[in-house]
Amino acid sequence: MNERLRKYARLIVKIGVNIQAGQILVITSPIECADFARLVAETAYKEGAREVVMQWQDELSAKIRFMLAPDEVFSEFPQWRRDFYMYYVNHGAAFISIAAEDPELLKEVNPTRIATQQKASSKALVEYRQKLMNHENSWCVASMPTKAWADKVFPGEAKAEELLLDAILKTVRVDTADPVAAWAEHVRMLRSRREFLNTNSFQFLHYENSLGTDLMIELPIGHVWQGGEEKNAAGIEFMANMPTEEVFTLPKRDGVNGKVFATKPFIYNSTMIDKFALTFKDGKVIDFSAEVGYDILKSLLETDEGASFLGEVALVPYDSPISNAGILFYNTLFDENASCHLAFGKAYPICVKGGEKLAADELMTHGINDSLVHEDFMIGTEDLTITGLTRDGKKVPVFSKGNFVEF
Repeated sequence: MNERLRKYARLIVKIGVNIQAGQILVITSPIECADFARLVAETAYKEGAREVVMQWQDELSAKIRFMLAPDEVFSEFPQWRRDFYMYYVNHGAAFISIAAEDPELLKEVNPTRIATQQKASSKALVEYRQKLMNHENSWCVASMPTKAWADKVFPGEAKAEELLLDAILKTVRVDTADPVAAWAEHVRMLRSRREFLNTNSFQFLHYENSLGTDLMIELPIGHVWQGGEEKNAAGIEFMANMPTEEVFTLPKRDGVNGKVFATKPFIYNSTMIDKFALTFKDGKVIDFSAEVGYDILKSLLETDEGASFLGEVALVPYDSPISNAGILFYNTLFDENASCHLAFGKAYPICVKGGEKLAADELMTHGINDSLVHEDFMIGTEDLTITGLTRDGKKVPVFSKGNFVEF
């Protein structure tokens, strides 16, 4: 087995979920990534895991089902599947997801079927997802190449999977002499950015660029910027995304106004949405356009009332490692960490003081959005300017020419 993959697997287990002795680990992986998933499992057992539970996904079988199954299937979600997630989350398991999909696999599928299934799944798993978003359990999303995905990123290349693997390993610092030490230094940098933003406690962020983005985002009182290391309910540190370059918080639900242009394709359920723009008034999307995937975007925004409001505001410098690689990954895990981004839908309760202790209706009264979905889309550009406005009216430069100002 490639030594770099062993280092990567250990990084996910030790820094990603930070597995504890006697803890259960649940791994969700495409069947194409089975060899690596097994290596992660082996590593977890060596680090003291009590049990590693494998959950395999097969996107080609999923496509066959979407194309041929009767309509009523997509509004159903078996109780045993919900029980699976709830059993392990309630037993303190850690969760690793290997994110790798063909970005356009489902482009021939009726978008209504995809939207119906997504809604049924989200409703059934709302309690499970709430626990993860509250960081009650450790979780980590990482990735490995698949052939279809690699061919999309590197079209016409005979060694596309090798090229994509090299790119992935660089984003997670496996190519450094000591990846663990490299991550520790990276986390310190993210922490300093969080501290700058939390110290200023801005009331508004104003986004502008030459594409035509002119967006004012209000932040609620008591908002908290997160990013880098997280802590679960037991106080154990973990890294939810590998790679990660972002610091993020939540907007006030009704406090977003103006227009924003997306700057990268957005992959939603193995379908692509691209070249789109959104207009907000009092927090809600009131108008939108998309040259690619208009119907998919429409169905996403119509998932529920909260889907057309924002749940996340994330800052990523244009001059960052993934952005500088010049690769369009067609995978949100990577593309969102190459660009400032926003997210439709549910907000992370941990991004407001005491939010993890509040029920959904209580969060809504505090101006925090709730939804069955949480989907990131990218808005960063080389000329992006972001100005912070404090509650006493002071203007503070946050981004200039696409990057954090010196602070």
